[in-house]
Amino acid sequence: MAAELGCRMGEVEQMIRYAYWNSGYAGIVVGVSGGVDSALAAAFCCRAIGPDKVLGLSLPTSVSNPQDEKDAQELCAGLGMEHRVVSVDPMLAAFKTLPGFVESPYLLGNLMARIRMTVLYYYANRDHRLVCGTSNRSEYLLGYCTKYGDNAADIQPIVHLYKTEVYEMAREMKIPKPILTKTPSAGLWAGQSDEGEIGLSYAEIDAALKNLDANGWKAASPAEEKVLARVQKNTHKRQPAPNLLTVL
Repeated sequence: MAAELGCRMGEVEQMIRYAYWNSGYAGIVVGVSGGVDSALAAAFCCRAIGPDKVLGLSLPTSVSNPQDEKDAQELCAGLGMEHRVVSVDPMLAAFKTLPGFVESPYLLGNLMARIRMTVLYYYANRDHRLVCGTSNRSEYLLGYCTKYGDNAADIQPIVHLYKTEVYEMAREMKIPKPILTKTPSAGLWAGQSDEGEIGLSYAEIDAALKNLDANGWKAASPAEEKVLARVQKNTHKRQPAPNLLTVL
């Protein structure tokens, strides 16, 4: 098991190094939220190209849990990578002046995700870096992400890993325990949790996704029906925008 994990981790690091060397860029920037996905992605980047070339940005708002920022800071310190904090509240406040602005958890959540990705790309462009994504396979298949928000990136080192596999690798890579044991949350509004919003635990989600994949995407249980409906509804998030472009 350990040998298999080591091999899989080596493949991820090799992919990151190849993308980095091929780009001619100076480094990588990753949004570190204090959660396990971004922690694992950051750790992979540090192992692949060296922590001195990796910048971690925490992008809190007024509804963010202060402990997440502390966990992100400790993670970056432990990995030896630079860490900065940039509040996105002033940017969010500017959007609230738009004519006809409507405030709801859904609209604000998507807006926060897109603002955060804009900030990541600003620093990436300024410092000639790649943006590292933090999406996992479970959330990618479910479409549990914001289009052109947290699903936008130049590299996606963990998008092939189910959430339960993310935890498995994170434990192997000695990600700090406070990050491993906290309730998964996108931090888009106070009290939000991923599993609460989806309505299933990640263990249930991953089991359903694996069974669906093995059985031609035909649901055989209520959980699988619920997961399949979400996968189908959010197909557009996994595909390029419809167009009539013909590539010669």
